[in-house]
Amino acid sequence: MPWFGRRLAPGSIALARLSAAGIAAAIVVSCSVNPATGKRQLSLISEQQEIAMGREADQQISQQLGLYDDDELQRYLQDLGGRLAAESERPDLPWTFRVVDDEVVNAFALPGGFIYVTRGLLAHMGAEAELVGVLGHEIGHVTARHSVNQMSKGMLAQLGLGVGTVLSPEFASVAGLAQTGLSLLFLKYGRDDERQSDELAFRYSVRAGYDPRSLVDVFEVLERVSARSQGAGNLPGWLLTHPQPEARREQAEKVVRESDVAFDDLRVNRESFVRRLDGVVFGADPRQGYFRDQRFLHPEMRFELRFPRSWKTMNLRQAVVGQQPDGEAVIALTLAAESDPQAAARAFAAQGINPVGEWRDRIGGQRAVSYFFGADLQGTPIGGLAVFVEHQDRVFRMLGYTTEAAFDRYRDQFEESLDSFRRLEDRRALSVQPLRVEIERIERPTTIEEIWKRYDAPISVEDLALLNNVDPDQRLEAGAWVKRVVGEPPQ
Repeated sequence: MPWFGRRLAPGSIALARLSAAGIAAAIVVSCSVNPATGKRQLSLISEQQEIAMGREADQQISQQLGLYDDDELQRYLQDLGGRLAAESERPDLPWTFRVVDDEVVNAFALPGGFIYVTRGLLAHMGAEAELVGVLGHEIGHVTARHSVNQMSKGMLAQLGLGVGTVLSPEFASVAGLAQTGLSLLFLKYGRDDERQSDELAFRYSVRAGYDPRSLVDVFEVLERVSARSQGAGNLPGWLLTHPQPEARREQAEKVVRESDVAFDDLRVNRESFVRRLDGVVFGADPRQGYFRDQRFLHPEMRFELRFPRSWKTMNLRQAVVGQQPDGEAVIALTLAAESDPQAAARAFAAQGINPVGEWRDRIGGQRAVSYFFGADLQGTPIGGLAVFVEHQDRVFRMLGYTTEAAFDRYRDQFEESLDSFRRLEDRRALSVQPLRVEIERIERPTTIEEIWKRYDAPISVEDLALLNNVDPDQRLEAGAWVKRVVGEPPQ
């Protein structure tokens, strides 16, 4: 798909396969009792279709965002989530729990039982019961079929069968930069859905033997994270997908006060959980590429590329993107599926692209094929430069494009940037390592601020306090386990 292709929501391909006639036939039996809520609910999507959509989107997420490379942590999350899902009203779904390799603090669910937690969220959790609360909340979205219900209403609206205000799914873009080709989008649930999932999280936590009061701690962490705008990864932050954390914390406190649950008999598992976080990557992983001013360096793939001065830049899992400040032009780099530059150039041209003046050359000492091109983007004529360069037995596709009318203004910047592709030789860049969480048991009463000064931490004292969900000057008792961050930021 071209970089400027249309964005699709998870499962939209599968939904498109449902014919209008099939939808109309399903309306006759479209209302059923939801097992999690006990309420009648509109549903034009069967459980089999729900699972199929989830599986399809799961493959896309794994490829585009990447899973965290820690088999032990992945097994732990699958085991914990599986035990929790077994206590739900839909235990027979193919429940799948994955840790996404992203620094942003978030968790999200897809139809059919596919649940994701970022390593950024894991690092900020302080007990297993807190993680259980998060997983229970996401399981609640699935058991209550929130996304399926919204999609069903949207399908009715498309058929002209909706009455009054029809709630369609509201999606927020992951990429943030114009038309990068990263088509993954995430559903933003309404307040009623969020409140209902919180109630279900309370229910599932108790059933699994965990203290649901930890949900209050989770919301406190999320409030702090949102206030600090922690993380700049490829995913939207918690507030974009889970609205109103402050009001939800108050609601959770109210549920706790009114409950007759014997909380003292339930597990929290603070120490054992925190010790699992030892060695987890913190923040952006520079091994997957980082910017030094406008110079992008990728130690794993051993290449570098310069973007025009003052352009906005972003490193995505499958793309590196730069955007002119006013949004008029884009430069994007990704891997091509083909193993030869000329084959990659032909494959790109076959997608409705009109190549002009193809030439073969060498860029950074590597074989390359380039051409100018024209295309039509939703009725707007586009002009651009495409370069396909061979590097380490792979072919990199680089595009610089803008409107046809503006192409002459950006042509020199496109050529200069794409011609800067080089093999990375910088030894400091090649040896860079990510920051990591390190767990320490303190031997005497102290504060996070004192720990921060003692170890010369590579992050701010405010962020270190946030990681431990305490204030910088809050006194910690001897014997407590605390999280530190160790390593050197890339220079």
